[in-house]
Amino acid sequence: MSYFDSHCHLTDPRFAGDVGLVAERARAAGVQRFVIIASNEDDASAGRRLALELDVWSTAGIHPHEANRCRDGFDRVRQLAADPRVVAIGETGLDYHYDNAPRAVQRDAFERHVDLAAETGKPVVVHSREANEDTIAVIRAAPPGVNGVLHCFAGSHALFEAAMEADWYVSFSGLLTFPGYGTAELAAEVPGERLLIETDAPYLAPVPHRGGRNEPAYVVEVARAVAELRDEPLDRVATITTRNANHFYGLD
Repeated sequence: MSYFDSHCHLTDPRFAGDVGLVAERARAAGVQRFVIIASNEDDASAGRRLALELDVWSTAGIHPHEANRCRDGFDRVRQLAADPRVVAIGETGLDYHYDNAPRAVQRDAFERHVDLAAETGKPVVVHSREANEDTIAVIRAAPPGVNGVLHCFAGSHALFEAAMEADWYVSFSGLLTFPGYGTAELAAEVPGERLLIETDAPYLAPVPHRGGRNEPAYVVEVARAVAELRDEPLDRVATITTRNANHFYGLD
């Protein structure tokens, strides 16, 4: 079986020194493709270089935690977005849990990324935490044709429905394996053609690796959790999520 980790952060310092081995372990586990997600403009540059080295793909964007950088760094994001190795805009979005940047600044940055997605024709990767209503508003106001994914989904049912109405994708992570994860049932409600899986590595390592550094090889555990929740064979989940990721990122 072949798997696709649709969202990982392999430029994180926790991968320094063994990122090549991490990629080898992923491929040995059947994870043939993955996308390196950017957190700011410098990270986007590093992600593109690493994507070339590993023969995978990357994104360009500024995380809501660092939305204050958008004013000065967005021109570089725009330049990188033109590169064919860069397959999406983000991650962007809203995080009202930590509020590392003022909410108005986060919303402005989010909207700029969505506009760039419309301009480039590339999809947008969205982080949303405790910001359901404002995320819904941005999705509904997005220019026609903009495609997106709610990554590491842990939002409300209303946010889920807004994504479905917009024909966006929803991605699930190792959170599905954590006891008490509140929106696990939505993994069974996502239409098969809108479902993605991810690790969000190095964060959120799934059971039985919880507490350690996450890595793309562990997306297999996420697929197993999704298969159980959907009462579907593992090979079907692997097949549809790989097909969906290829389509979402324009790799098919």
